[in-house]
Amino acid sequence: MYEAYYHFQAKPFQLSPDPSFLFSSWGHRRAMAYLTYGVHQGEGFIVITGEIGAGKTMLASTLARKMASRNLVLAQVVSTSLEADDIVRMVAAAFGLSQENSKAVLLKGIEQFLLACHSQGKRALLVVDEAQNIPARSLEELRMLSNFVYAGKPLLQTFLLGQPEFRRTLLRPDMEQLRQRVTASCHLGPLDGAETEAYIVHRLQTVGWNHDPSFSRETFDAIYRHSGGIPRKINILCDRLLLMGRLDKIHAFTGKEAAAVISELQQEFAPADLRVSQEGGG
Repeated sequence: MYEAYYHFQAKPFQLSPDPSFLFSSWGHRRAMAYLTYGVHQGEGFIVITGEIGAGKTMLASTLARKMASRNLVLAQVVSTSLEADDIVRMVAAAFGLSQENSKAVLLKGIEQFLLACHSQGKRALLVVDEAQNIPARSLEELRMLSNFVYAGKPLLQTFLLGQPEFRRTLLRPDMEQLRQRVTASCHLGPLDGAETEAYIVHRLQTVGWNHDPSFSRETFDAIYRHSGGIPRKINILCDRLLLMGRLDKIHAFTGKEAAAVISELQQEFAPADLRVSQEGGG
């Protein structure tokens, strides 16, 4: 809605991960270096943790794009507390295989698929998102899939993306065998204040921003305080701010406009009884 008004080529603060918008903060550069090393090892598990909205999926998508020219076969599974048999079915489906079979047949089908990829000079990479939801038995099934090898060479590599509590899961005594398969691991923390400003400017410049609208120092500071440096929260706030700008024909944002949008967002997500109290002035 506001893209045409501000002469943007696209929406700068979309929520869906798009590698073309990747912002290389210090933390992301460090994480990408570790992950690139892990992928080059061609085996085991790569673990990426971070708060909700920190950019884990964006990082994995960017790495997958970088590796696309290397004949990578990528499959993605979003975990919702999948039990052991279900996660095997989800992996099969993610690679485009039939899931209407027994578990033994499914495993054989996955192995044959991985062998076919290897014979074609391709590598198979599985990305499992929301890994903190996976029960221990299901993690064990994923570990077992990493046992598929040919001539001593692993046929499958797996990314595990999860919230910080997933690291506590990995530290459990029964996760020892899985921990030994982890070849690279990183944690994405929030952006600091300077990085938050640079992140906003980067996304705006990616869509052709020519300093219309402008953002005051107070605006950037307010966005950082509200978002805590979490990219998804920054996107939500900035998207709403630009929408306000279009509706009210604003070309210079100040702390006043940022405060107004933050107040709106807080009202929208406040409990119903609190909203009624605030709206009634009591």
